[in-house]
Amino acid sequence: MINIVLFGKPGAGKGTQADFLKGKYNLTHISTGDVFRYNIKNETELGKQAKAFMDAGDLVPDSLTIKMLQDEVEKHTGTAGFLFDGFPRTVHQAEALDAFLISKGWEVTATIALEADDEVLVQRLLERGKTSGRPDDQDEALIRNRYQEYNHKTAPLADFYKNQKKFYEVDGIGSIQEVTERLSLVIDSLN
Repeated sequence: MINIVLFGKPGAGKGTQADFLKGKYNLTHISTGDVFRYNIKNETELGKQAKAFMDAGDLVPDSLTIKMLQDEVEKHTGTAGFLFDGFPRTVHQAEALDAFLISKGWEVTATIALEADDEVLVQRLLERGKTSGRPDDQDEALIRNRYQEYNHKTAPLADFYKNQKKFYEVDGIGSIQEVTERLSLVIDSLN
């Protein structure tokens, strides 16, 4: 089983690349954002709890996020592997993911970070914002704030996975095909 954590700042191309990688490697793509939206839309018990935090302007606690992710993994136990997109975002979440996967007899195979210059990514998001309808893609100050949040909370994950010798960096600049090829070289080297 191959379990990949796809890592990178907003606009780095995680979602675009996940679409290619899940097909090529027969992986189940688990996007935290999609899992949240599904649970909230379908008014699951976890979705109701998450919505209550979000409606109050609070972040959804790690314990709830982790439970939603675990429930999603449980739906796909026959998969060839998972492609985690948007999770983990903190070292605490990474530790919880490791513990959960170990309880299933699995592990994170690799964490692959799509690296790109902030200025390039800001322009990508502003361009995406013209069609995505997402307000957080249309305001440069909000985009830069997301990067500060990423640097503060998510970047320490690099060290967490480097210590496990499971961290790989891939240049996220270039055509979609070029980036996919770079990612494929890393994944193919894991077997």
